[in-house]
Amino acid sequence: MKHVFKKVMVTGLALVMVVGGSTAAFADNNGKGNDKNKDQDRDKGKQKVEAVQKTQNYQNIQTKFNEQDYKKAVKLTFDDVKGADVEWAMRYIASLASKRVFDGYEDGTFQPRRTITRIEAITAAVRLMGLREQAEAADAMQANLNFSDADKIKSKYAWATGYVTVALQNDLFEESESAVQPEKEADRLWVTTLLVKALKLQNEAKAKVTTKLNFKDANKIPAGSVGYVAVAVKKSLVDGYEDNTFRPNNPVTRAEIAALLDRTGSQLPDNTSVRGTVNALVSNNLLTLTTEGQAYSVEIDATAYIFRNGTRVAATDLRVGDSVLVRTYGGKAIFVEVLTSSNNPVTDFTVVGTLNTFTLNSNAQIATITINQVLSSGSVQTAVYNTATNVSVQGDISLLTTNRPIELRGSNQVVHTIVIR
Repeated sequence: MKHVFKKVMVTGLALVMVVGGSTAAFADNNGKGNDKNKDQDRDKGKQKVEAVQKTQNYQNIQTKFNEQDYKKAVKLTFDDVKGADVEWAMRYIASLASKRVFDGYEDGTFQPRRTITRIEAITAAVRLMGLREQAEAADAMQANLNFSDADKIKSKYAWATGYVTVALQNDLFEESESAVQPEKEADRLWVTTLLVKALKLQNEAKAKVTTKLNFKDANKIPAGSVGYVAVAVKKSLVDGYEDNTFRPNNPVTRAEIAALLDRTGSQLPDNTSVRGTVNALVSNNLLTLTTEGQAYSVEIDATAYIFRNGTRVAATDLRVGDSVLVRTYGGKAIFVEVLTSSNNPVTDFTVVGTLNTFTLNSNAQIATITINQVLSSGSVQTAVYNTATNVSVQGDISLLTTNRPIELRGSNQVVHTIVIR
């Protein structure tokens, strides 16, 4: 599997206001106050009130759902995802955790090197398919399981009973499987088959059963499983090792399955995210997009994971024209991934002058900074710049006063460094 992977004193951004959506107005067409128009106005007013009530009811239901569904805060950062052998999986882990498909343990660890068990893999696959609510419904949890180890599932893994039920209903098990074997290590071949089934590609896999695989150890892959491996390779779900072996019986670690799950998820409908094109530089922690022709804006959480080319970057590294995927929690963006980078070049700049003034945002952080520059003609030009979320101030901050000589450094008209002279 391919491994991919300043000192901040004052931060702030200028406020960007984005107004999206539409408004509806009710008016009397002829300006006359006759009874018919009054009735129409009354009906329209009633409809308006009902619409507001429906919206409020929906919001109440959504709030209730969120309180029940998110019993614990979404956690994207795990201290034990450290070391070159697992850090490559950080993007996949954050992506899956942001949509609550595959996350860490109650003690706050992720345990990336630990091998995945079959029950964990089945649960993650069902969630990846968008069937979590169905799996956690009462009828699924109480369903009869015709497996030889059904009693063990219901006693030791009661929380997973519904997931096993839904997995069975969606053909994630082989017809010949008589036991779930929840604690058995999931090997590469079993996980590969599971994920191809999650994509509903069983028929395509069966059609490729005579495919000649190019792995050195292809003879170790059972004939009936060849089609599943062929489909997984074709769909870029899985690849071989550097020595061109597949190693079907190798147990899969939690870091490895995070990558496999995320690749699979990219080929499934995703109702947990918003996709769009960045239409303005991030300002005041506000990310603004154009999605399906509509304006969309969301505040970026201070701990958000933002990835470009598999590497975590700052919010200020998002560029106009970037195609991005955004996931939110609690009304804030917690995961942003650049799907296609903008062709707009990064333009660095440095300006020298004296401080005119600066503004603060609601968090008492610098939002904008205005500088006076003396031109070659002798005239004075005043320019206002937004500041980055990770802006660095070099020098004594108490000296940042009017007429103080300063130097501003930045990219794409956003200041990332303020030098106080």
